[in-house]
Amino acid sequence: MGKAAKGGKKLPSAPLADKKKKAKKNPLFEKAPRSYRLGGDIQPKRDLTRFVKWPKYINLQRQKRIMLMRLKVPPAINQFSMTIDKNQAANVLKLCKKYMPETKVAKKARLMEMAQQKKDGQEVKTKKPQVLKYGLNHVTTLVENKMAKLVIIAHDVEPIELVCWLPALCRKKDVPYCIIKGKSRLGQLIHQKTCACVAITSVKPEDEKELNNLVGNFKAQFNDNVEVKRRWGGGIMGIKSQHVTQRRERAIQAEKAKKLGLQIA
Repeated sequence: MGKAAKGGKKLPSAPLADKKKKAKKNPLFEKAPRSYRLGGDIQPKRDLTRFVKWPKYINLQRQKRIMLMRLKVPPAINQFSMTIDKNQAANVLKLCKKYMPETKVAKKARLMEMAQQKKDGQEVKTKKPQVLKYGLNHVTTLVENKMAKLVIIAHDVEPIELVCWLPALCRKKDVPYCIIKGKSRLGQLIHQKTCACVAITSVKPEDEKELNNLVGNFKAQFNDNVEVKRRWGGGIMGIKSQHVTQRRERAIQAEKAKKLGLQIA
């Protein structure tokens, strides 16, 4: 190649990129990188929920819940999933608390007072109080004799076979009943840990109106509701099974569309 002309202009050099200013490091502080290998630094906190060893009763109640969702549940057992709502439960418990049974101490004091009045030849003024009736056999007898005005059944009785026939008996004898969440809530009413069912046989005149309102609502919701004794439960598959079913359906629809397209052509 020939040499460039002597009088030619020289092109300017490309501008240099601005040099990044380096942050000044304080020599007093040394960098100490962490090592998360064996025997190294403490590991960061992780969500270890999957690895927790839960108590046996928790595992059992979770497995039971899943099984009741997956399997077909007959109406006799599924009816216990149809409970009264929070407001209704509050009204029922409020009424029942007025008729809690006596404690042993209170009963002993009442009987002693009655005995003293009889001994002194006075008229016995202390009467037996109106209280809730409890105990499965006792409540069953009251329902059979149509003496119960309202029967309250817990939804989580274990085993469920103890009470699964009681709603049918109440319907046959035309005794109003309801299903409430929590056997422990019924247990608190009778000074025990749990209770399968309680019955109201009589109330004071000032509570008659409230009881009649509850009875009317529960008769419509449970006794006269045909759906309660016909509806099956369960049959809800897991999310993975649902995705598999949806993929199969999409594949079938695509195959039908393909065949239809060929027929039209």
